[in-house]
Amino acid sequence: MIVSRNWLKEYVDLPMTVDELTDRLTLTGLNLEGTEEVGNDVAIDLEVTSNRPDCLGHIGVAREIAVLWNQELKRPALDLPTSDSHATDLTSVDVRCPELCPRYTARVIRGVKIGPSPAWLSDRLKSLGIAVINNVVDISNYVMMECGQPLHTFDFAKLAGKKIVVRKSQPGEKFTAINHQEYELAEGTCVIADDQRAVALAGVMGGADTEVSESTSDLLIEAADFAPLAVRNTARRHNLQSPSSYRFERGVDPEGIDWASRRCCQLILALAGGELAEGVIDIAEPIEPRPTIKLRFTELPRVLGIEVPPDQVQTILTELGCEETHICDHCIKVIPPSWRADLTREIDLVEEVARIHGYDQIPEDAGVKMVASTRTLRDRVHDQVRGVLVAAGVDEAMTISAVESKWVEVFRPWSEAAPLVVSTPVLRRADCLRQTLAPSLLAARRINETLSNSTIELFEIADVYLPRTGQLPDERRLLGISSGAGFAVVKGVVEALVAAIVPGDKMSATTYDEKFFASGRGSQLGLGGRTLGFLGEVSHWGLEQFGLRSGTTIAEIDLEVLVDSAVPIRTAKPLSPYPPVGRDLNVVLDESVRWADVERIVRANSRDLLESIAYQETYRDAERIGADKKSLLFSLSLRSAQETLTNEQADDVRDRIVAALGKELGGELRA
Repeated sequence: MIVSRNWLKEYVDLPMTVDELTDRLTLTGLNLEGTEEVGNDVAIDLEVTSNRPDCLGHIGVAREIAVLWNQELKRPALDLPTSDSHATDLTSVDVRCPELCPRYTARVIRGVKIGPSPAWLSDRLKSLGIAVINNVVDISNYVMMECGQPLHTFDFAKLAGKKIVVRKSQPGEKFTAINHQEYELAEGTCVIADDQRAVALAGVMGGADTEVSESTSDLLIEAADFAPLAVRNTARRHNLQSPSSYRFERGVDPEGIDWASRRCCQLILALAGGELAEGVIDIAEPIEPRPTIKLRFTELPRVLGIEVPPDQVQTILTELGCEETHICDHCIKVIPPSWRADLTREIDLVEEVARIHGYDQIPEDAGVKMVASTRTLRDRVHDQVRGVLVAAGVDEAMTISAVESKWVEVFRPWSEAAPLVVSTPVLRRADCLRQTLAPSLLAARRINETLSNSTIELFEIADVYLPRTGQLPDERRLLGISSGAGFAVVKGVVEALVAAIVPGDKMSATTYDEKFFASGRGSQLGLGGRTLGFLGEVSHWGLEQFGLRSGTTIAEIDLEVLVDSAVPIRTAKPLSPYPPVGRDLNVVLDESVRWADVERIVRANSRDLLESIAYQETYRDAERIGADKKSLLFSLSLRSAQETLTNEQADDVRDRIVAALGKELGGELRA
């Protein structure tokens, strides 16, 4: 935001030098970007944060200066002579989308004379780098830079039907802007229209069909409030940013709209002549009352480390425009002004007092009580997940939450509902909020393949968005893994992950038939009776959907299940002083028997002596062990906490396990 020093002098006395002014403004949050001498004036470029749109006009900056130097703020007095005609007899306004346009005001001036602006007005705009057009257009720009409220002037004679309609654009509708470029409007764009066509993009730019020219004699002056998000979307979709859209995106003062309209009319009457029709057409939604905020005086030393006298607090807040509703020995209650939408909480008032009182008044060694922060169980579990995966050689990825619609149908383990569609895609064609992390990770894998990266091991912790009828979506935090290793390796990593977070609890795996997974290579994972996630080798069809050249295994874990099952406090288990005894078993089983069932039976029949079980290999030979049979070789480590196990005791455990495998699974020891 560039402000003119000479222009500021109209609203507040400036007894200080430019350096003193900019230094103090910087300490209050309006950082200096630079200064430049323009004739006998100085242009000051200030960085205005997005939460302070009130400082996007000279009056707003002057208000800050007035409070800082205890000066009086001088706003122009408005005196508008009107004609016998009434605005409502000349035009009408129909707002069909009040959610996009909460307020629209229109005034009519007839008989103006278009010409060059006087030198003082031209010089003011030139000092800010704004092009000079003609007296009427320059006045609308002048008022915007004065108070921060964008305005637009229409050639009233060129409005079909002499009316204004605020509506959403129609499919295929086109619009020619004042830059004489034609745009095909995205459906639902908020436009200002007449009886026949769109004549302006609401809050962004006017149209060439109704722009003010030398032949213009009658004007319709628009001053309105447009929804910030709608203006931002319009500007981005059509690549049309303007000083007006910049201000509307950040929000304008809803109670300052009429003042800006009257100020614009005052200057037009003075510099372009004409007669102002009596009255104003003002279509407005009810303005929600500003909330009362309570500031406890004890919060100031607690947060800032210094005492600020209550009477000084009262002075600062009232001079900033707050309306005092209550004050006592321990607190003050105020209603923030309409131009300060950023003031909603007690801490906001603390910040206002601090920056006006002066951050430089706070000693470097001010004693502020500090309380050690604590991490939630969810945060600690997420850190553990990252630690285990990084130790396993997997790199963390970060991807956007939107994916292409064609990828949503490829793999949908969590929800069959239609995906949520974003109105403005972050990337071309990526218009659906993801319901699984698989598409994002596989797209990242494809990029790495094109870069000829040989090792592509990725994981991501992020949200997916599962639609719910009549409600906000279920934002579920998942862990996604994409690995070039096989099923068994990735399953081992997930098992290690579960063991690190939920020691003593075993993860189950059941067959999961899904086109996205290779036949017989997909599993649904469970933990504590709940669905933990899904794991599988991506099928050839799945690889084709993402244009992948090499095989990959995908795993998805519901982190909330891990968090709910996590053991935050671990208990130490004494180490046995006695040596382990090992036994190897080679058991012939049906091909359909799962390893998880074998492990379950082994653990159930080990008499609490089993220290570990380790899978070694699977052997298949139709001639030696029979068709549809397999031989599983695994090792047992047995250990007692009370004594050294004898061979007889170890053999007894082995025999119990073999008998149980034979009874429940039809297994037998391989000769």
